[in-house]
Amino acid sequence: MNYLMLSVGRRGELLKYFRKSMSRDSKLIAADLSPYAPALYMADKQYIVPRIDSPNYVNTILEICKKENINAVTTFIDPEIEILAKNRKKFEALGAEVLAPYENTAKLCFDKYLLFKHLQEHNIPTVMTWGTLDSFTRSYNEKKVTFPVFVKPRTGSGSVGAGIIENYEGLAKAMKENPSLIIQEYMDCTDVDADVYIDTISHKAVTAFTKKKIETRIGGASKTVSFKDIKLFDFISRICQTLEFNGPVDMDFFCRDGKYYLSEVNPRFGGAYLHAYGAGVDFIKAIENNLKGIENKPVFGNYDEGIVMMMYDSVVIKNSNELAHNS
Repeated sequence: MNYLMLSVGRRGELLKYFRKSMSRDSKLIAADLSPYAPALYMADKQYIVPRIDSPNYVNTILEICKKENINAVTTFIDPEIEILAKNRKKFEALGAEVLAPYENTAKLCFDKYLLFKHLQEHNIPTVMTWGTLDSFTRSYNEKKVTFPVFVKPRTGSGSVGAGIIENYEGLAKAMKENPSLIIQEYMDCTDVDADVYIDTISHKAVTAFTKKKIETRIGGASKTVSFKDIKLFDFISRICQTLEFNGPVDMDFFCRDGKYYLSEVNPRFGGAYLHAYGAGVDFIKAIENNLKGIENKPVFGNYDEGIVMMMYDSVVIKNSNELAHNS
């Protein structure tokens, strides 16, 4: 099997895990817009490609799929997910499975306010969210919400602009400076993350690895500890019945008074999937099964509790003449 990993950036450890789990005759192809993306050099072959908003970006990726006989393609950044989803049929025509959600789900996951409305419509417990200052003000005046609150960008990924707001004046100022923010109730409770694999044949969640966040840096969990709760596994399966995922998904939850609330969904490999793999939950094997036409059977909780992940930095050293060049 040949895999094409897009926008690999710094995700070198994940590519190392792919190499460890994929079959011996498989190839790992990596692409990024910069030759200085360290994860490129964990792959068998590297491609430097245009920005994702370039008019010829999709055609460039399709050409790589043709040239390298790619069986599966995925991305590690949120803004690219919807691009893959919209062009799914073009990739499938070349024999490449798109490990990304279907188009409507991709749109919902990228826009956190649209996702909130979808979850409400399907009675999925989620964090109360307001899309504008006016709608929040009405709830505030009706005493349906109190401060502090949490604000974050409505679309995209990362944590730029996210933070706790302590009073109405501070909120009004933040929203004026950045109208793209959404407002959420502040959840002062346990922060939980789940890596979930949705089978590409059955389209059902077949495994999940859940962990509590100990430390978060640059928008992602950097220290986590594994745990198991059948209530959360059941909740995850229920969520996946209302959305059309395909492959790996990262979900964020809060747990308050024993009840789980879905916060947001990143429908790709999460940055902390490394913890799941290290604890024995191997999505790469599940992907290879699907590519061979084998449906994965549901297996939840097949790992130990109390396994701790602690991220650290590493480096790639290359001579400048060894760097990847434009495709």
